Amino acid sequence: MATTSQQIDLWRSASSEHQRLEFKEAKNQFDNRRLYEYCVALANEGGGHLLLGVTDKQPRVVVGTAAFNDPVAMAEKLFGAVGFRVDIEAVAHPDGRVLVFHVPPRPRGTAYHLDGKYLMRAGEALVPMSEDQLRRIFAEGGPDWVEEHSKIGLDGQQVVELLDTQAFFELMKLPYPTDRAGVLDRLATERLIDSDGTHYAIRRIGALLLAKKLADFDDLFRKAPRVVVYNGNSKLDTKLDQVGTKGYAVGFQGLIRFIMGQLPQNEVIEDALRKEVKLVPEVAIREVVANALIHQDFSMTGASVMVEIYANRVEISNPGEPLVPVDRFIDGYQSRNERVADLMRRMHICEEKSSGIDRLVQAAEAFQLPAPAFRVGLKRTIVIIFGLKPFEDMDRDDRVRACYQHCSLKWVMSERMTNQTLRERFHLPEAKAATVSQVISAALDAKVVKLDEKAGGSRKFARYLPFWA
Repeated sequence: MATTSQQIDLWRSASSEHQRLEFKEAKNQFDNRRLYEYCVALANEGGGHLLLGVTDKQPRVVVGTAAFNDPVAMAEKLFGAVGFRVDIEAVAHPDGRVLVFHVPPRPRGTAYHLDGKYLMRAGEALVPMSEDQLRRIFAEGGPDWVEEHSKIGLDGQQVVELLDTQAFFELMKLPYPTDRAGVLDRLATERLIDSDGTHYAIRRIGALLLAKKLADFDDLFRKAPRVVVYNGNSKLDTKLDQVGTKGYAVGFQGLIRFIMGQLPQNEVIEDALRKEVKLVPEVAIREVVANALIHQDFSMTGASVMVEIYANRVEISNPGEPLVPVDRFIDGYQSRNERVADLMRRMHICEEKSSGIDRLVQAAEAFQLPAPAFRVGLKRTIVIIFGLKPFEDMDRDDRVRACYQHCSLKWVMSERMTNQTLRERFHLPEAKAATVSQVISAALDAKVVKLDEKAGGSRKFARYLPFWA
């Protein structure tokens, strides 16, 4: 079906460039090599459309392009360079000629490369795909790691001895069956175990969530979460190093209680009274630990979820780089392990999709904490929850990060950030409005927030949006 001018106008109206759309002005020409790279990157991201002759900034304007006057010849050259067919259309838009490149998605289990470089987009840049991403793509044709069997050839008694079935039914809020056959049938229905009519096999997902002792499963004991407590703010002096023993679901409450028991106490003054509070609130720990367990890359060997407790912060990390960019954690969601996520939601261990990070940011605001930091380490995803720090002690990065997260949180709540809402987030009086304006200016300079142009030109009543909105 031919692309129409109306379709181009519809694409132009999209709020931002996304996975399936890329715009380039290219009034006179466009570099062949750059074209090949963008086609490879789009294909690796699921396919999409590259439009030449349209500006890539809002409002997107059709300026027309004189590039590639012979689309048929260019399509042949493209195929020779990238190894897959890209259809090219020249569309006579009322405002000028637009070239549309229809890029197909990569085949399942395959990633495209250009001269050995597996490319993807990151904002306006083209970057090599990470080892994590390539590993996931190449493994698409194989069985899911968590669905494979951890133990086989078991009888029914051995299954209930290895798995905490009582806790499973309590977490699912189901009555415990009157006989063992009912217990095993339910586990089989949930695809946590399998039976050939004579013997049972426990899937890895069943053991990971329900094991009485993860050490009973040779392929899983290294997946147990680990809690390390340090004296001070560095790794130089370790106070405690404890590895979990139970499955994620049946041991979750105990894990959280253990972590909370290790957190330092802070003295705060509230209503003229001194009281002791934990370094960070339990709700923040619960959400981040649950996310780390769910979204880890199980294919990575010798790595586990880690909770590192310092005097001034808690760092929670999991194996694998995130599927969603860290600056989009608040509004984005993509689960690496959807079955694990679904079961842990049904067992009331985590909230609905994508709400965990929202709740963490909300908790940081409610408890007057610095904004949490989301980072990508060497094959790890790291979340840092900071202890109490007055506004006056926050540095520029602390304040800008809090401003961006507050702005993003307002957006996902269908609200908008203003000077007043940010003052309330920092618990500052109206007299500090100028100070908060300086924070917003710094965030604008960092290009993590932008003015809401629909709110008019008044600085006093200005509203702000996250950069991607």
